[in-house]
Amino acid sequence: MDRETRLKRLSFRAWHRGTKEADLLIGGFFDTYSAGWSDEQIAWFETLIDEEDVEIMAWAIGTLAVPERYQGPMMAEMQTLTYIPVAR
Repeated sequence: MDRETRLKRLSFRAWHRGTKEADLLIGGFFDTYSAGWSDEQIAWFETLIDEEDVEIMAWAIGTLAVPERYQGPMMAEMQTLTYIPVAR
């Protein structure tokens, strides 16, 4: 599958998680960072997105320890939470 197709599929999956909170966290992260991702970073996100929303959200907000396989710069970016769109 080519890069563009992978990213389109990931965008859909990132924004259709089942809860608005998960959509904003995971989809917002995808929208903010995905344009600059390498193939390795895309693969990391493809693996992450198969996890349960509650776990991804808990890792991002720091209420659960991040498994070793997800630790690193991308998770550190996710944990900033500055990418979440806030409606006023």
